[in-house]
Amino acid sequence: MKLTVEIIIRIIIAVLLVFSAIHFMTPMFAAIVNIGNITGVAVSVILFFMVVFHGTFAQIFSRMATHKGGRIFLFTAGGIACIALIGAVVISCFMVKAMNDKPKNSQTTVVVLGCQINGETPSRMLKRRLDAAYDYLSENGDVKVIVSGGQGSDEVTSEADVMRKYLLQRGIEDSRIYMENKSTSTEENLRFSKEIIEKEGLCEKITIVTDGFHQLRADILAKQQGMESCNISASTEKWLLPTYWIREIYGVAYYLVFK
Repeated sequence: MKLTVEIIIRIIIAVLLVFSAIHFMTPMFAAIVNIGNITGVAVSVILFFMVVFHGTFAQIFSRMATHKGGRIFLFTAGGIACIALIGAVVISCFMVKAMNDKPKNSQTTVVVLGCQINGETPSRMLKRRLDAAYDYLSENGDVKVIVSGGQGSDEVTSEADVMRKYLLQRGIEDSRIYMENKSTSTEENLRFSKEIIEKEGLCEKITIVTDGFHQLRADILAKQQGMESCNISASTEKWLLPTYWIREIYGVAYYLVFK
């Protein structure tokens, strides 16, 4: 077979799609399965077969286009795909903007959003959030922090308790740390944290500390609570980022449409 430019390009694209599928599958071996990596694997595999067997697909689409029902299907499927792609790009742009919306000064209350714990120690994701909060708190000694997270059915203690102990071990004074240990969702994280801010007379402007991919939805929820917010983003491990990024796009889209 003579290697033309078109064939070389298709081979490169096919190889990239294989790597894409593998990247999205990797978290599954760590028991992380959600709509993000399922979508990533499915889209990568479908596009791979369309690239490798492009001639067959071209014939199928051509035959479908000769029938009214086929044309309606192709038009509808193409429209949905375009809307989904445009929506994902727009939401991603706002996600990037939110994750870079850092506090301008120290007139703020830090709110660290909880996530899974391992026994009485923070998970790697939660540790990154706490380390990001620690860096800011160390540079701004007058800022108070609320660690927010309740106790899940599979957790031996509340996330807030583990978070507080971690910050204490790193040298943050106990008097600067407030615990919110009732929440089970991001919306409750922020609602219950607002109650603490009002009760304790803390600075009403908050700085949300969570993973970058999660900042936009947290920001939206904070504004719905009437809270002015900015963000400090923890880094996410590269092998997990695509999975959680796509899952978050679904989450933001669902919230905007149905909530």
